[in-house]
Amino acid sequence: MSNDPFADVLRVTEAESIVSGGIAAGGTWSFHFPPPGQIVFSAILAGGCWLRLDGQRGAVWLEQGDVGLLPGRDGFVLCSDLRARPTKIELTDRWGEIETIGDGRGCKWLAGRVALHPSSGALLTQALPPVVHLRAGATGAATLRWIVEELVEEHMSTRPGSSLASAQLAQLFLIKILRAHLTSPGTMPPGWLRAIGDERIAPALRLIHDDPARAHDLDALARAARMSRTRFAVRFKAVAGVAPLTYLTAWRMHLAQRALRDEDVSIVALAESLGYASDSSFSNAFKREIGVAPRSYRAAARGKPDPAPRRG
Repeated sequence: MSNDPFADVLRVTEAESIVSGGIAAGGTWSFHFPPPGQIVFSAILAGGCWLRLDGQRGAVWLEQGDVGLLPGRDGFVLCSDLRARPTKIELTDRWGEIETIGDGRGCKWLAGRVALHPSSGALLTQALPPVVHLRAGATGAATLRWIVEELVEEHMSTRPGSSLASAQLAQLFLIKILRAHLTSPGTMPPGWLRAIGDERIAPALRLIHDDPARAHDLDALARAARMSRTRFAVRFKAVAGVAPLTYLTAWRMHLAQRALRDEDVSIVALAESLGYASDSSFSNAFKREIGVAPRSYRAAARGKPDPAPRRG
């Protein structure tokens, strides 16, 4: 892969913008959105509104110029007044316009949803806090607002290449908002994203991503981090959520899943490329981690019958 874990993970998750739109609301209003199951990104272009996640008593005030991202795990309320009774909104894949409520002058909210590949999307969503919120004056917020506006425009247009432009803009938004969030890694839950932002652990993470096939051991990874073996192991698990060699195995399996879906590589060659001594040792590791054999996974991912077992 590369020595850029950030780029590696985003490639594996295959982020794709599937729908976008917005609301222009005035007066007293309140909407409840169910858990979207996809990343939601948004920008406030005018006015302001409250955001409250399901199950939380506190709320966040969003105002003109703010941008944000929700990992999609929780339902949420957007409203002008926290005392107002919410109207339930059913999310669909057909939203593609700006809906006007009341006089439309109180708040203009543009948003979109990003679909991630089912087998790898949790890599990103589980690494995020419940809300990523950048205030209008934060570094990069203006660029992020522009990206959201462009995404909505592309979704609402019939211009050639609009689907490709939307996908690339969604990737760009994710990259830029996550970069901005990396400046405060302590606000993130344990995971690879927090580990990238930890200057002591990041060198070891880059070593794994630079050569996932290498037989990395704890001593070598600790040397890369310039820490003792014990201190490194404790710190890595605290910030990444798993032990270093567990992370290495999990990353290899994500790479294997992507290759099995998208590439015509033999099991033998794939095993060798990921550092396994034989296709049987790779297959055993894959089945232990993913729950099915590599050939069965490939057949299911491509919508084909599981072929009879054979080598290679």
